[in-house]
Amino acid sequence: MALWTVHGDGRRVTDGAAVAPDERLSWPLTIGFGVQHSAAMFGATILVPVATGFPPTTALLFSGLGTLLFLLITRNRVPAYVGSSFAFIAPLVAARENGIAAQLGGVLAAGMLLVVVGIAVKALGARLLESLMPPAVAGAVVTLVGLNNLAKAATVAPQRQPGLAMVTLAVILVCGLLGRGLLARVCVLVGVL
Repeated sequence: MALWTVHGDGRRVTDGAAVAPDERLSWPLTIGFGVQHSAAMFGATILVPVATGFPPTTALLFSGLGTLLFLLITRNRVPAYVGSSFAFIAPLVAARENGIAAQLGGVLAAGMLLVVVGIAVKALGARLLESLMPPAVAGAVVTLVGLNNLAKAATVAPQRQPGLAMVTLAVILVCGLLGRGLLARVCVLVGVL
């Protein structure tokens, strides 16, 4: 049995439609989106340990193990990648003065809290999570995490490679805002290339 069926004609997704977890697009599009996703997630997976003083190799190892475990638990029904979270950068940096034990203790406590939340959502349903964090709240939290890290990105990249940083940003914005169809959807990949 194949893992995925082709969505529609494999080349287009109509407005308002979504590709289901058990579907895929044509192989060139699937590979292109996969490369874009890998490029976007790899930087984040490496940046978090670098910013917090953890070894990047450890983050990559546990990212891979976490992803494999997630795919096994969900029986490959939910395509996802388990990577580093920017949400914990500020607490990890704040705990740096107290040593690695305090940082790891904080990560362990946060992980245990996430397990409890996961069990609650599994038992009570996703509506619990949706009632506590409606889309407007979740969007605001994600935006704040991004804006919190924007200051670092805005100061580090331009100092080292200002021209490259500006060209990359411009290409992503132009492709994302003015591009149509596939070009708009792969704007991050185009910017990285």
